Amino acid sequence: MYEAVIAKLNHLDGPDLLAPLVRDVFCGNIALVSSFGAESAVLLHMAASIDRSLPVITLDTGKLFSETIAYRAQLTALLGLTDLRVVTPQTDVLRALDGAGSLHRRDPDRCCQIRKVLPLENTLTGFKAWISGRKRYHGGLRADVATLEETDGRLKIDPLARFTRQQIEAYLDRYDLPRHPLLEKGYLSIGCAPCTVACGSADNPRAGRWSGLSKVECGIHRSPIAARNSAASAA
Repeated sequence: MYEAVIAKLNHLDGPDLLAPLVRDVFCGNIALVSSFGAESAVLLHMAASIDRSLPVITLDTGKLFSETIAYRAQLTALLGLTDLRVVTPQTDVLRALDGAGSLHRRDPDRCCQIRKVLPLENTLTGFKAWISGRKRYHGGLRADVATLEETDGRLKIDPLARFTRQQIEAYLDRYDLPRHPLLEKGYLSIGCAPCTVACGSADNPRAGRWSGLSKVECGIHRSPIAARNSAASAA
């Protein structure tokens, strides 16, 4: 469906890629998904420089660090974002499947599914494209992430995929953007508080996520259809 768009814009990065997609190709049908994590300020600044009214979706799992919530408020005000959409899990689902709030200890994949994957897919309904901040230098399953890819009829956009760590740091410095407060405490990648520890390196910044487990991703970057099928089989 989007082969022509991919072929035309695939060589672009950063704001050069974002601008035509936000203003022209998907105007009114595109959203940015942000964790307001360690490097989120870069992509949010790029997007705000193009259109401050671009919908920004963020998942509040109920288990975020208080520092992340404060940082979200800080960046939203600083960048003048006018359409921040804070998405939370469905109360009835949490009550049924994680009433004690301890699901992350015995089944972290299921916890991510009900607190992140399914709420995001429900929120993205109606959008033709969405933007995320994955980067190849994070390694693992992200080592060969594409800047543009079609998944289940929706275009996935990763304008920072080819950026290096040095480029990210240079951008933060150039625009004097505030860093996430947990960075100075050794958190190089920041997710939910129970599943994130202070560690990581330049070569493996996501080492602190689900430390000690084989799990490396929350699942929001999987095919939505696959996520729904997984949820149905687990029910």
